[in-house]
Amino acid sequence: MLSLDRNLVNTNISSFISALCLMFGSYYIFNIHYPSELASTLEFLQRCFFLINPEKGTKVESKNNKRRLNLNPRVLTLIQDLSDHEWRQA
Repeated sequence: MLSLDRNLVNTNISSFISALCLMFGSYYIFNIHYPSELASTLEFLQRCFFLINPEKGTKVESKNNKRRLNLNPRVLTLIQDLSDHEWRQA
């Protein structure tokens, strides 16, 4: 199901992939920040599976006003390691 402001918008989501696409679309359409607890996971999915790679900015909400990196270093390392692995397999 997809709910918006506690109202069910779509109750007939037929697959996990459709649900994931609706979730990511909702973050961008409604300009919602990623929850801090899931930020690294969602940032990884955004960049590797959905190929949304902004040069600057992030959907991760900062907890305070201190400056953040554009990309979580752990996410960047994982993406680089996967790229290296794929390149070696080819």
